[in-house]
Amino acid sequence: MRKMGLDVGSRTVGVAVSDPLGWTAQGLEIIKINEDFEEFGLDRIGELVKDYSVTEFIVGLPKNMNNTIGPRAEASMVYGEMLKERFNLPVVYEDERLTTVQAERMLIEQANASRAKRKKVIDKLAAVMILQNYLDKKL
Repeated sequence: MRKMGLDVGSRTVGVAVSDPLGWTAQGLEIIKINEDFEEFGLDRIGELVKDYSVTEFIVGLPKNMNNTIGPRAEASMVYGEMLKERFNLPVVYEDERLTTVQAERMLIEQANASRAKRKKVIDKLAAVMILQNYLDKKL
């Protein structure tokens, strides 16, 4: 009964998965994609769905600060629809405003990570935060 959290960008997708009880989120990896060439990493997502027995996707929805849906949020919703069609699993959208900013701040303050190191993990950490926020609401 694991849930998969996804931070969808135009070039990468950060991936996190819950523990079997749905209490905590752990970062898995960052999948390289390319929206321009319609490369969405769905084969790798499928491998992870199978490996972790995922039953639901939690996709970050980057709303504008005034709560409207902009181009990035629309792209995330299109990605969510692809997930539904491909894997026949439910997709929930989780407001992710400022999660990347929070993740970067956390890496700077707590890990003292260089910009290059932050770039390598920021999307995965954002996926963890998206998923953990969702899980916390369900407890």
